[in-house]
Amino acid sequence: MVEWIIEPGLTAYPEAVARMEARAAGIAAGTAGELIWLVEHPPLYTAGTSAKPADLTDPHRFEVFETRRGGQYTYHGPGQRVVYVMLDVGRRGHDVRRFVRDLEAWVIATLDRFNLRGEVRAGRVGVWVARPDKPPLPDGTPREDKIAAIGIRLRKWVSFHGLSINVEPNLSHFDGIVPCGVTGHGVTSLVDLGLPVTMADLDVALRATFDAVFEQSPAEPAEAPSSATR
Repeated sequence: MVEWIIEPGLTAYPEAVARMEARAAGIAAGTAGELIWLVEHPPLYTAGTSAKPADLTDPHRFEVFETRRGGQYTYHGPGQRVVYVMLDVGRRGHDVRRFVRDLEAWVIATLDRFNLRGEVRAGRVGVWVARPDKPPLPDGTPREDKIAAIGIRLRKWVSFHGLSINVEPNLSHFDGIVPCGVTGHGVTSLVDLGLPVTMADLDVALRATFDAVFEQSPAEPAEAPSSATR
């Protein structure tokens, strides 16, 4: 059984990292069970293993935390659901690429509960939604906005970090970074798209769609990585 915890209030980022690492170590040692931990953070930026200094465009706006998860710069703050995923990826087939695809599929299935189509794009991280209501980019490319980010780390085949979904954050807070290194396209949220979704609504949808995605037959073993992002 996977334990679910919804953390009240705002959780400081260093506290979250310490708790994730302790739980992941317990899972690897067989002394703790798997956990999905739902939190909100005060406004902050995190730098993944691929973060480029130039993508931190306003370094003094919020506190910046370096992290060993995959990916580049991300924003976390109130109104954004951060889902920390501490799962035994080894038990699920030792396939990190499949695990990341499963995280994407989980987000997409969750958004579908609100009749919103989320999509992934080759070469662009996260989960995206089409914005036909906005003018295309100068080269004619249709506009798409990012609604969810994914970045994980694995230690002894146990995952931590995870994903974030924008419910109703202050979207101007993303202006201090180039989110995940992607330029041209923007960032959106469920409420920005006109959907009256609450954090509690999203939590229910996440729980309802989890089992169908993650309780599947294992894949072939692969070499253990330390981080990944999409």
